[in-house]
Amino acid sequence: MIGIAALWIAVLLLGGGFALDRVLTKSIVDNFDAQLEFVLNAMLAASEIGPDGEVRFNRPPADQRFLEPYSGLYFQVSGEGAETFPSRSLWDRRLDASMTHNDTELHVRNSNEFPGEPLRILERDVFLPDSDIRWRFQVAQSREQVNEQIADVRSTLIQFFAALALGLLLLAALQTVYGLWPLRRVRQEVVAIRTGRKSRVDEDFPREVSPLVDEINELLAHSEAQAEEARRHAGNLAHALKTPLTVITNAATAKDDRLNDIVCREATVMRRQVDHHLARARAIGRRASAQARTEVGKSLETIERAVSHLHEGTTIDVVGERDAMVRVERQDLDEMLGNLIENAAKYGGGRVFVTVERSAPMVDIVIEDDGPGIPEAERDSIFARGKRLDQTGKPGTGLGLAIVRDVAEIYGGNVTLKQSEDLGGLLVILSLPAALEEG
Repeated sequence: MIGIAALWIAVLLLGGGFALDRVLTKSIVDNFDAQLEFVLNAMLAASEIGPDGEVRFNRPPADQRFLEPYSGLYFQVSGEGAETFPSRSLWDRRLDASMTHNDTELHVRNSNEFPGEPLRILERDVFLPDSDIRWRFQVAQSREQVNEQIADVRSTLIQFFAALALGLLLLAALQTVYGLWPLRRVRQEVVAIRTGRKSRVDEDFPREVSPLVDEINELLAHSEAQAEEARRHAGNLAHALKTPLTVITNAATAKDDRLNDIVCREATVMRRQVDHHLARARAIGRRASAQARTEVGKSLETIERAVSHLHEGTTIDVVGERDAMVRVERQDLDEMLGNLIENAAKYGGGRVFVTVERSAPMVDIVIEDDGPGIPEAERDSIFARGKRLDQTGKPGTGLGLAIVRDVAEIYGGNVTLKQSEDLGGLLVILSLPAALEEG
């Protein structure tokens, strides 16, 4: 930031200094030329033709420097075929009066024809009364004076702009250091959190930095919540596996004749628990993706083909806004819809009706079947892990609805059970957050 500020300060000051130098230099040179032009006009006004055809002044020049040899101020009147009329200050030198160009208008030029003495020359060609000769009137003055004035002005400008640049750079540096100082404090707070001396950033910061501090604290809280959730899941899984392992160990120790049946039964229980916790872990790991977008219709098409193949006598009708987008990973949506639609096909009478509705900020997926349904008193308990919809011996783990509810809640959704008015069986409403529209 300091480097960029220094670059812009240098560019702007150099540009401004150059422009100001041009303006002041032009003003000095224009004033210098105006004085010489005044002298030239006075010479023209005082000029006349003498009896011998020469040019003479009816009044002498007012500036005494024209009478002092090599004074730095000179005039000269010359004409083709006529005697040159120089000022005494020229002494033995003459100004270049080449007639190769016609200067009927005022002509201004710089000249180095006198060694060691740069000149500023104003010249003009005129025809005087009673003369057919084109006379060239020239006034010249040494540029040393105007060059000194320009040098003084540039020296002053350089000193002033250098001081201004230094002041601006110091102010930019102080502003940058002062403005970024709270970030150093934030870094110190983060170091304190990393080393275990603090758990949150609890100092007061300027309002420009406060949003960053709030987000850091939110991130810390989110990380702690995820860590606590992971510990809780690990504990739940360990507790869930402990009992089956104990039963198997006791049966093996006692050399129980039913050991094979006991191992198979308890292994099934353990597999259910592992599947349940793995499903939750996958959903928790993927829910941080705010960019998750899944079209409900595509997931339903996949589930419909799979369930129709497994339950050939079941008819699955899908209506509604199939193009609705939900903020859920495709794999998790497939798992939730697969569990719900498969249960409807398995325990229903052969008809499954699926409706997709937008209900901002959610998308509701309603699944109905024509089965016996679930009594209202048992709808809450059916979400318990291992709870079966029936005890008829149909294959299943009893974890379908529990997994659906847990995964839906992880994404900020929910599952509701009701009675289907049209088909008479169970009605399940899966509500999931709608994905934000692109663009």
